[in-house]
Amino acid sequence: MSLTLTSSAFNAGTAIPARYTCDDADVTPPLTIAGVPPGAKSLALIMDDPDAPAGTWDHWLLYNLPPDTAGLAEDLRALPQGARLGKNSWGRTAWGGPCPPRGSHRYFFRLYALDQNLSLPEGATKRQILAAIDGHVLAQAELMGTYTRR
Repeated sequence: MSLTLTSSAFNAGTAIPARYTCDDADVTPPLTIAGVPPGAKSLALIMDDPDAPAGTWDHWLLYNLPPDTAGLAEDLRALPQGARLGKNSWGRTAWGGPCPPRGSHRYFFRLYALDQNLSLPEGATKRQILAAIDGHVLAQAELMGTYTRR
């Protein structure tokens, strides 16, 4: 079984419901994780928008998720034990939902199964996370959704 990342709120390649965006409640969507490979010590999740006018915009960064994490709840308020939040492009260690200034944008949720925990402090940037996972990725999964502002 390969690593998978799905959501009960939207299917891959389809529109992310407004509830999870700046146009509504701006809460995290429910995510389901399956197929974590044996030997994984942690998971990392990065959600970003490569269509942002100023370049890729980082919306949500999580790392050191336990490898037995089966999913992340809608409107996630408490992280699993040991998990940390990275700093998004707004400079916050929090979820920042889709909020494109114009047009339709793609939002990529990328999940990484790692052979180690990351020795990064809370608030690490995407650049720091990607550098730390280099050479330690056992498997990767991706879920892409789109959003267009009302």
